Amino acid sequence: MTDDDDFPEIDDDTYAQLEREAPVLSRLKRFADGLDRASWFSHLGEAPTLKVRAAAIAYVEALGFPDAQLAILPTWEDAAGSAETNDWASAPWEAEELARADLTGRALEIVSQEALEIGLAMVAQQVGKSAKDAMEEQASLWDVVDESDQRLAVGAAAQAAHGMGLLLIAAAADPDIDVTEHPFATKMRLFELGRWPVSVIGGTFNVF
Repeated sequence: MTDDDDFPEIDDDTYAQLEREAPVLSRLKRFADGLDRASWFSHLGEAPTLKVRAAAIAYVEALGFPDAQLAILPTWEDAAGSAETNDWASAPWEAEELARADLTGRALEIVSQEALEIGLAMVAQQVGKSAKDAMEEQASLWDVVDESDQRLAVGAAAQAAHGMGLLLIAAAADPDIDVTEHPFATKMRLFELGRWPVSVIGGTFNVF
């Protein structure tokens, strides 16, 4: 017979927190589980389809740079060069970081810091595996031997999935958040379409 003292006491506030977090984390798990179905890096350098153009336009508009024009990078060298020379203090980069900070704050309104970290770690683990596997295949096809270039692409995919995960949690806290046209959603869409959205530099949105 187990003594009742062996069981921790859970107060009403803790129960309420668990009730709020469970469906949110479940939604995040569904997103993470679906990441291995994305067409990671499968259409690099190709002419843009209508879906790619639409997602690219939606991204720069949502980010606040509607005049940026889509430019397709044709080679790995072009993509890696654009990624390496990207200005991490540029206005587009700062806009993404502000959006990330805003979503993080909103997410913490509905889940604890620990739950947020667990959920995003789950996303990171899944995207790390699926995107890396896809990248290894594409690197072989493109004869890319520089592993640092491969890591740039996989890291960008992981960051996009992280942003989408934050968006899904924040949207659970605020139903007014548009989970289809937010810049993190449209950027993720480009990855799902097999592209690598590399950088917004000047008036150009570079996509591989």
